[in-house]
Order: sequence, then structure tokens, then C-alpha cells
Amino acid sequence: MASTRNLVGETAAGNERGKVLVMRDEEKAEEDDSPSAKRSKFERFPLTRWELAAALGVFFVFSTGLFCIYLIMPAADYGKLKLPRTISDLRSLKDNLATYASEYPAQFILGYCSTYIFMQTFMIPGTIFMSLLAGALFGVVRGLFLVVFNATAGASSCFFLSKLIGRPLVNWLWPEKLRIFQSEIAKRKEKLLNYMLFLRITPTLPNLFINLASPIMDIPFHIFFLATLLGLIPASYITVKAGLALGDLKSVKDLYDFKTLSVLFLIGSISVVPTLLKRKRIYE
Repeated sequence: MASTRNLVGETAAGNERGKVLVMRDEEKAEEDDSPSAKRSKFERFPLTRWELAAALGVFFVFSTGLFCIYLIMPAADYGKLKLPRTISDLRSLKDNLATYASEYPAQFILGYCSTYIFMQTFMIPGTIFMSLLAGALFGVVRGLFLVVFNATAGASSCFFLSKLIGRPLVNWLWPEKLRIFQSEIAKRKEKLLNYMLFLRITPTLPNLFINLASPIMDIPFHIFFLATLLGLIPASYITVKAGLALGDLKSVKDLYDFKTLSVLFLIGSISVVPTLLKRKRIYE
């Protein structure tokens, strides 16, 4: 009888402890699901104070340089100048800048390049409108040269900025995408340039992500630079050429229809042919 009572008592005590643990788990789950908990997780900024100070310092240096360039520019009606956000804004900007660009070509190109590189370095949206503007004002050949030069210079600046402070930011923004990118890079160490060319030519990954994630994955800068310089040419050509016919363009989405994307993927596939041939020889 005593042993039976002890067994019943232990069972009851165990049940009580189990209930307490379940209640604690439920309370913890409710706390995690509460709006305040979700808000605190979302608002947890990944950069330390020193990393944030370094980023602001670099931004200040670039901003000061850009401001000094605009100080030496010839007088203009800056009230009509603004970064375009739509094709309609771009047409108005092109009309306002056409005379200025023809009268002061060297100064205008300096201001244009500085603005483009600044936007590309600090990931400011709108560089596609700058590429269209190059085609509208300079034609295909000069426009393509300017766009590829500025995009490569801006991407290189973004590469080194990410090398300085990018790791926690990329891990915070794209953790899953970064893991996939890391595994793909590990598979293609021997033919890394071909793979990076494929990524640059095709819209497989956003250029912003490639710029920020490449230094974190220890991709050598010379490979990053060559892949950017050569890989951006096809898409830049399409964009610059479209700038010649701004009147026919209704939206930025019209630039990359199914036919255009197919051509880009075809060109990108050519860049990985050497890798596929090498694998075939190894298997044979």
C-alpha cells in the first residue's frame, strides 16, 4: 500500500511539473509571437557602432567629393534636375539636360559619372534610368562606354565597402541566399570567372547582392572586376539602345521581355561552356 501511495504521489508530482513546463513553454511562445517581440527582432540592427561610423565616414567622404564637383560645374537651373523615378521623369530630365550636355560636354560627363558611381556605391536605386539617359544623350557607343565604366567603378567601390562592413549586413538581409551562393561558389572554385560572368550577364541574382556578397565569399577582386566589366556589356547595350527611343518606352519592365531575357541567358550559357566541357573530359 505504501509503495502504491508513493507511486501515485510521484505520478501526480510528475504531472504537475509537466503542466508547469508546458505553461512556461506556452508563455514563452506567446512572448515570441507578441508584436513587441517581433518588433525587437526586426529592429535589431546588424552593424556595430564602429561599423556604422565607418560606413557614415565613407558616405561623408564620397558626398563631400560629389558636392565639390557640383560646385565647379557651370551654372544651371538645378530646380529642374532630380533623379528620375519613372520614364516620364526621365524624358523631362533629358529635355532639360540636352542643351547643357552639348554646351559643356566635359563638365557634364564628369557630373554624370560622379553621380552614377555614387549611386552604385551606396546602392541607391535608379541607375537604370542613368543608363537610359546615357543612351538618350550620347548614343550607343559613347553611352555604352560610359555605363559600363561607371557601373564597374561603382560596383568595385561597393565591393570594398562591403569588405569593410558588409558581412553582418548581408547575413541579416539575405541569410538563405548567402548560404546558397556560398555553396555554388565552393563548387566552382576552378572556373570561378566563368560562373561570375554567367551571374553578371543573366538576371539570376541581383547585381546588388553580387556586389555585397562577393567579398564576403573571398572572391578575388580581379575576378570580380573582369566579370563585372565584361558581364555587364550585354544588358548595358540593351538599356543604352533603348534610351535612343524614350518616346516608345512606357515602363522599365518593357526593357526585359521574354525575348531579351532569353538572349541574355543564351549569352550567359556560353560563358559556362568551358566548365561543362572540362567536367565532361574528367568523367570520360
